[in-house]
Amino acid sequence: MKLEITKQSLSKLHELKIDNRKYLLLLYDRDDCGCGVNGVPTIRLTNEKKDYYDIVTNDDMSTFVPKQQAVFFNKKLKLDYRNGFFQLLSQGETLNAFISPQTVCLDGINK
Repeated sequence: MKLEITKQSLSKLHELKIDNRKYLLLLYDRDDCGCGVNGVPTIRLTNEKKDYYDIVTNDDMSTFVPKQQAVFFNKKLKLDYRNGFFQLLSQGETLNAFISPQTVCLDGINK
């Protein structure tokens, strides 16, 4: 899996690095979505690097995805920041256009 991080989103991620969280994590958030296949693709900043994470290739920062959740993401992704929100995109598709900067540093999501 490969992730392109735009300059705008990288700048905002660096601004948000609360407690020096050094990893970017792609997540398929299933909280309050019903069963395990219903969810929303999103991102989090974290200091944790778990054994069950796969590497997501990019040129800007260490990025991971839980192995079991990788199936919910395309092989090529783009992270952008526009109009006050992060956007997770793939070729011809918007996976999540409204990732709030306030949620990027939340803990306790189903990983």
